[in-house]
Amino acid sequence: MLGAVILGTISGKILFSKYEDTSLVFNEGRSLYFLQEGVYSSKENLDKNTKDISPKIVIPKDNNYYVYVGITSSLDNALKIKKYYKDKGYTIYQKQIRVNNIEFINNVEQFDVLVESATDSDILKIEEVVLSNYDDLIAKN
Repeated sequence: MLGAVILGTISGKILFSKYEDTSLVFNEGRSLYFLQEGVYSSKENLDKNTKDISPKIVIPKDNNYYVYVGITSSLDNALKIKKYYKDKGYTIYQKQIRVNNIEFINNVEQFDVLVESATDSDILKIEEVVLSNYDDLIAKN
């Protein structure tokens, strides 16, 4: 009887050690494309260099100011937004950032449907809503 308990314990530990990290299975996050205009070390440089950019969000992190002009789940939409800003003379960097807020991810995916067929001025209006949504759901929390 004692041998069966010991053997069962050892077998159980071996079996469950392979499945220790279940957080990846239940993590519903997703990587989104964040379109970054730049990083500034001072508020003065930020204001000076981005006064003509709208919409945008500014995220302070590690004594720097990160400026984003768009967020999308679609690579095609990311390229479309980057092209718009390139035509205006800006260099936009595309970064993939993991987001775990399901409500925000769903909103981005819905707005991506609109961006696919939108004109340049409509893209800016859509991205303004997406960035505002990010500010409300993620940045302020």
